[in-house]
Amino acid sequence: MSWATDRESSPRPGLIGWLGSALGDLAGWRAVAYRLAKLPAALLASGTAAGLWGSGLILLSCPIWWRAPAAAHLPVETWPRALLASAAGTALLLLAPWAVRAALVPDRLLVRALLGPARAAARIHELEVTRAQAVDDSAAALRRIERDLHDGTQARLVALAMSLSMVKEELAEAGRDDRLDRTRGLVDLAHRNAKKALTELRDLVRGIHPAVLDKGLETALATLAAGSALPVDLHVDLPRRPSAAVETIAYFCTAELLTNAARHSGARQAVIELRTRNGLLRLHVRDDGSGGAAMGRGTGLRGLADRVRVVDGTMEISSPPGGPTVVTVELPLPTWTGATCAS
Repeated sequence: MSWATDRESSPRPGLIGWLGSALGDLAGWRAVAYRLAKLPAALLASGTAAGLWGSGLILLSCPIWWRAPAAAHLPVETWPRALLASAAGTALLLLAPWAVRAALVPDRLLVRALLGPARAAARIHELEVTRAQAVDDSAAALRRIERDLHDGTQARLVALAMSLSMVKEELAEAGRDDRLDRTRGLVDLAHRNAKKALTELRDLVRGIHPAVLDKGLETALATLAAGSALPVDLHVDLPRRPSAAVETIAYFCTAELLTNAARHSGARQAVIELRTRNGLLRLHVRDDGSGGAAMGRGTGLRGLADRVRVVDGTMEISSPPGGPTVVTVELPLPTWTGATCAS
């Protein structure tokens, strides 16, 4: 029986049920097919191993037995010929491991095709991994939102409430000039706290889902390019809008890559190209920085790769020392929305 089954099933009761289960056992039929096809592959591997190792050992030992009466019919009549045969035997022994390895290729292909996991099982496993990553990413995002609200915005709103409470108390005794001056200072403080709280809330909402994406991915990328610390050349060719999930991933990938280029690479210019081709959305982000970017350095690029894998996308990085750095993100486009891309 194969070591990877397509499905687990228990035989149904009765002779007919047992026969039906046996005949419907796809993994069992694959194992039977492997055993039938294994015989010629095993003969090929065994013959190759026996022929090369045996012939090599016989020829290698030729200087020992070439004068024996039993070897009189062999074309080895002098010492030079015996030494030449020994050298040929050495060459065969050195070649034997590689030849045997090549002879085992058919058997390995049979194992992979007939005993290995089916494509459906491999696809299910890949989807389980990406689903787990999506769940972990969502949980991490929720924890980040809770932490930002608790440590930042909530604290500022509490300070604002306290300041306003003190203003009310001061206004109750605002008959003296010194009280009015103190009230003005408290109002200014409350105003500053309110502005900071609004700014943090705006950044938090933008981190969850940028409002500019409602106008389309092209407009959102143009906004990113305009607000970048680097001069950015933007080239977008989208005949129609992709799905919301693909738009969001492409936007955050672009934002993170532009931020990395501005902060870490010493780049002077960046180029963003967005195209659709063969059912894929292809995003190229290039900068003329010092290079050296790699997936294993830091969590930013690794996080982007995990985000891209959630929709079965891919991300490639080319960043030799000295630059340039080119990151290519490909996202599948299974569905389209009816709206056209904003210009």
